[in-house]
Amino acid sequence: MTVTVEHAVPFFAPDLFEADRDVLLDLLYEVGTCPEQRFILGRRTARFEEALRAETNAAEAVACSSGTSALTLILAAMGIGPGDEVIVPAFGCAPLASTVLSSGARPVFADIDPVTLTMDPGHAEALITDRTRALMPAHMFSVMADMPRLRDLADERGLRLIEDSALAQGGSLEGRPAGLWGDAGVHSFVQVKIFGMPGEGGVVLTDDTALGERVRMLRNHGQDGRNRFLHHHIGHNSRFDEVMAAFQLHRMEGLAARTARRTEICSYYSARLSDLGEAGITAPPVGGDGRFPYVYTLLCEDRDGLRAHLAKAGIDAHVYYPRILPEQPAFAPHARPDGHWPRAREAARLNISLPLYPHLTDAQVERVVDDVRAFALRRTR
Repeated sequence: MTVTVEHAVPFFAPDLFEADRDVLLDLLYEVGTCPEQRFILGRRTARFEEALRAETNAAEAVACSSGTSALTLILAAMGIGPGDEVIVPAFGCAPLASTVLSSGARPVFADIDPVTLTMDPGHAEALITDRTRALMPAHMFSVMADMPRLRDLADERGLRLIEDSALAQGGSLEGRPAGLWGDAGVHSFVQVKIFGMPGEGGVVLTDDTALGERVRMLRNHGQDGRNRFLHHHIGHNSRFDEVMAAFQLHRMEGLAARTARRTEICSYYSARLSDLGEAGITAPPVGGDGRFPYVYTLLCEDRDGLRAHLAKAGIDAHVYYPRILPEQPAFAPHARPDGHWPRAREAARLNISLPLYPHLTDAQVERVVDDVRAFALRRTR
């Protein structure tokens, strides 16, 4: 059977912003022709930051150029650098290691919890030395890390806690929003994130006003935003775009509805895929504290077989992080030679993610599930 383009289910939807096309074009014209000619860090960015503070109850929300840049700014604002160590998960995205190395510090890789696929607090504790300055856990796929244990560990050992919550907007654990368990946290607005936009962007969240003020200066070459060409610190170019700020303000009104739709799809997936253990497929549970609807990820013993089966049916699945960070060519020279990360390797071998975006139709969602179940049934015969 040949699947036509019209009937395919892409993993990354090409029409995420189609409904807002005219608004985006109007905002581009408005900003481009505005007499003040302010294209970065203007009044629209300030309004967007104010809206993010209201949404999260954070003391500070500092918009910047990307989630990666947000982590870079936090490390710099904390004074983490040469001779320091930062404990990060072995399974996850490259910025967990690259931002630490760019600061001059060394990433120390901790194994992960086999269920949440996030940093294992017990292994992280075993890795602490007198050079450790910070813990940097990351929320993974659609579940938050064990932030209560990591918060306690950081406090007990006198460490900074940096929360990579780039993809966790809308998540909360024990009533505290993702991004506010750490001394500072981040969100990313790259297009496929929960509050994505057609460009790069991120934000630093913190309840430490002094840290937030330092981040605010570092994002703009060390300037304080009041006195131009007066540089208080050696900073970065990590400034937020005024068109994107205006666009995100426009889309914020519909964020709750889009998030609810993503959550509904996740719940449907889990309800219908929860009984496939005998076929070697493990689905996340329905709902639960600390969950957020970013990516829906299965663990599958025959991951490549499932991916090929779905592709034949016109359904695009995605594999994240097929190689763990300490085994990446860029980071392996900096990993401890005696490091052992068996659960991270298993996650890299087994994970596969299904399409998840708010305008998937019910028929498309049912079709995805039906095809996963068809693959499972074939394996159990």
